[in-house]
Amino acid sequence: MAGAPTDKTAAVRVDAWIWCVRLTKTRSLAATACRAGHVRVNGERVKPAQSVKVGDEVRLHHAGRERVVVVQRLIAKRVGPPVAAECYVDNSPPPPPRADVLALGVRDRGAGRPTKRDRRDMERLYGRRDG
Repeated sequence: MAGAPTDKTAAVRVDAWIWCVRLTKTRSLAATACRAGHVRVNGERVKPAQSVKVGDEVRLHHAGRERVVVVQRLIAKRVGPPVAAECYVDNSPPPPPRADVLALGVRDRGAGRPTKRDRRDMERLYGRRDG
């Protein structure tokens, strides 16, 4: 397969692998997520140049959800979605229901800034504040 490391003990940079298997749109987003501490390999925060090997568990917090994947195959070049899906086992929790996502923070256009009461209601809805 094109882009596959030839050595059995080979490793690929974690930011490149995350981008190659299409967990992020760009490699720079993957590297930024690593630098911000949103990527963990086997439970430890990693830098973008950290190597990832077959069998490693990669946790990525991106776009408001956490992705948990186990590396099945190393690739060094970006591939199509069907091939990328074969490179990992997805153990991620299911995404939140779409109805819940749409219900959050709906305001009429031109309604202006939320009042103190509106803000408290929104915080209660998001679960950030009691009372």
